[in-house]
Amino acid sequence: MQSHVFACAFGVAVACAQFASAADKLRVAIGNAGVGESSTTDLGKAAGFFARRGLDIETTYTQGSAETIQVLLSGGADISVAVGTLGALAVYGKGAPIRVTGASFTGDSNMFLWVPANSPIRRVEETGGKTVAYSNAGSSSQMMVLEARKQFNVDMKPTATGGGPATITQVMSGQVDVGWSGAPFGVDLLEAGKIRMIMKASDLTAMAGQSSRVIVASLEDLGKRPDAHRRFMQAYRDTVDWLYTTPEGLKAYAEFVKLPEPIARRMLDEFLPRAAL
Repeated sequence: MQSHVFACAFGVAVACAQFASAADKLRVAIGNAGVGESSTTDLGKAAGFFARRGLDIETTYTQGSAETIQVLLSGGADISVAVGTLGALAVYGKGAPIRVTGASFTGDSNMFLWVPANSPIRRVEETGGKTVAYSNAGSSSQMMVLEARKQFNVDMKPTATGGGPATITQVMSGQVDVGWSGAPFGVDLLEAGKIRMIMKASDLTAMAGQSSRVIVASLEDLGKRPDAHRRFMQAYRDTVDWLYTTPEGLKAYAEFVKLPEPIARRMLDEFLPRAAL
């Protein structure tokens, strides 16, 4: 009996080892940890959705689209998530070996411009001559700022400030007049009354219904392993479904972004609606 149990256990272990060795490894670069949909891949990895599709996921976070694309082009990643559409199109137009494989965020309801609570600026129309932050070139935050300047016909000064934490430091210290953020990042400061929102990206006509961020793959790796990339997109969609339809998904998201569940629920409903992902 003991030998039979051992044989079964050994067989299961061998089968697991064979599955693990057969899993396709995908290196994923993701822009701006904690902003918008950037948590989706790691949430799906922790919940086992990628493993179920035979994928071993390794994630790396960057300061924004330009860096996320650069990691992909340098061979440090096979897939980049949350890449600004402008940035992806710009490098593709220059002949970069990449392909867009999916939309990452549509409509950009999670992005917003803000000022410190004591700032005299109340509306985006009052930012003429003021420095207005975006993360880096080609990002969805840059798209937001450029569209705001155009729609409101205001001569603001778009200024690259890097990721969310660096932006908060520069704005709160007075180096930059207006900050950018993407929910859930910065929403705790809004709740505490330390900063004030002056515009949401969803206020911009040109960005409504537009894919503001995309998922991009290395053309070489896509050519060699098309099925692995197809399974990545399937697992990504599985994760989104789980996130928005189950208590476990909400709990995992709240823990990942370090917010109480009621506020996390508000984030998903108000700033990150399911349709956007």
